[in-house]
Amino acid sequence: MIPVCRLDDLPVGESVRVETVPPVAVFNADGELYAIDDSCTHQDASLSEGWLEGCLVECPLHAASFDLRTGQPTCLPARRAVRRHRVTVDDGVIHVHVAAEEGTAA
Repeated sequence: MIPVCRLDDLPVGESVRVETVPPVAVFNADGELYAIDDSCTHQDASLSEGWLEGCLVECPLHAASFDLRTGQPTCLPARRAVRRHRVTVDDGVIHVHVAAEEGTAA
């Protein structure tokens, strides 16, 4: 379990990068928290720097889009899913539980 930030410090529509190996991006999408690997599976671009619309994040490099709920790409050029991670909030602090395997949520 990795502490990320206070819930109050991650407003709706924003994201934060967690410097793990590999890095993880945490998103506040319409009040729901999601965490995925921060690197686009098409090319190594930071998804936390992408554009968030609802539950979709668009890669800032080539506009690949991923569904935060599933990790699945929703359009080309990405073809592989990003790994998802479980998110919890304890005493107002967001925590990420890093998944052990590709394509699974912890």
